[in-house]
Amino acid sequence: MKRFIHALMMCQSMFCAIPCPWKTWDEEARPRMLLFLPLIGLEMGLLWALLGWLCRYLHLPGLVTGLVMCAFPYVVSGFIHLDGFMDVCDAVGSCRSLEKRRAILKDSHVGAFAVIGLALLLLSGFALMSSAEGDCRILVLVPVLSRTLSALAVTTLRPMSESQYAGAFRAGISKGQPVFLALVLLLTLVLGFLLWKRQGLVLVGGLLGYALALRKGFKSLDGMNGDISGYALTCSELCAVAVYAVI
Repeated sequence: MKRFIHALMMCQSMFCAIPCPWKTWDEEARPRMLLFLPLIGLEMGLLWALLGWLCRYLHLPGLVTGLVMCAFPYVVSGFIHLDGFMDVCDAVGSCRSLEKRRAILKDSHVGAFAVIGLALLLLSGFALMSSAEGDCRILVLVPVLSRTLSALAVTTLRPMSESQYAGAFRAGISKGQPVFLALVLLLTLVLGFLLWKRQGLVLVGGLLGYALALRKGFKSLDGMNGDISGYALTCSELCAVAVYAVI
């Protein structure tokens, strides 16, 4: 039980900008961190939906609401996934050899493709959130879905040799973890349709967005790592928001 508590605190500290009351690091608990990503997503989703309700309650202008709602997912995650999105945009967009794409992925400098990708991402999110009029409660489950998919991808797909998810981390993942995450994913999708009917399609949009982005990143870089996870998660949430804005 102690290992799981440590894993939860570590996951909160690493993947969420909300202050963690107990900061600790336990290397043996590290492979269990990903089990708590859906819970961190639920925490963020509840705040995101609450923020949407508050914007409407205060009758804020549509553009202000769009800005607040677009920025929140990136701010609350400490921009960690946005960093991965930009790195993969640079690497994949370069259309160079595999060795060069991986070198670009690890490069700390920001390239043109990262800037273009970020600009399109933010403009799209802002436009979609500014025009969205649906029930914002479905947003509770969007970060749960995207983070469950990321945890599932990291625990099942072949990692890059230099990835933080290779080596001892990979060896420490139990066979039951992907099963648990798959059940959480299924439950999230079912709850979306049971609670909000047609708006459950928002989660389907997020699922398809993640799958397409993951396929692109994994195929182009020949392996899985944290940057690809962040890239696919970011694309997933944008696709979910796109469906949310149009239904």
